[in-house]
Order: sequence, then C-alpha cells, then structure tokens
Amino acid sequence: MMQIFQATGGGNFTLLILMFGIMFLFLILPQQRRAKRERKFKNELKKGDLVVTKGGIHGKIIELNDSNDTCVIETMAGKVKMERSLISHEMSKQRTTTAKK
Repeated sequence: MMQIFQATGGGNFTLLILMFGIMFLFLILPQQRRAKRERKFKNELKKGDLVVTKGGIHGKIIELNDSNDTCVIETMAGKVKMERSLISHEMSKQRTTTAKK
C-alpha cells in the first residue's frame, strides 16, 4: 500500500513539467517568433518606403536614424519624426504585389 502512494507522488511532478512544456509551446514560442518578425521588419525599412503607423498616419520614409531608432515620415500635412517601433506595416510591398497581378 505504501508503494502506491510513493509512485503517485512522482506523477504530480511529471504533470507539472508537462504543463510547463505546453505553456512554453503555446505562449512563449509564438511571442518570441512575433518579436523576431517585428525586429526583422524594423531593420528592413529603408528610405522611400510607403508606411502606415499604428496611429493610422500614412506617409513615406524620408530619413532613418539608426543611432536612436527614429525615422522621419513625410505626410500630406508635413514631416513627422517618430520611433521606428510605431510603424505598423509597409504599403510599398503591397502595392508592388497587386500591380504584378
């Protein structure tokens, strides 16, 4: 009878490890992939790209500053200096793919 209780004690630890593994697969790995894609996107930006910011401002990148991770975007109203992390997506690639179709 004592052996049965000792055997089930290790099962709880195995279940804990299994739950941590599942949490890692479904929560941590996707977040790391998303962060990697964002870093890649931010580093691939170049002058002349048409972009949309997270605030909904459409414009064209006219200046990139690598030292402090900022850029200057030209809009219809003027020029705006902002952080690169505020750029939501690039419109230049979307326009070239739709033009090819």
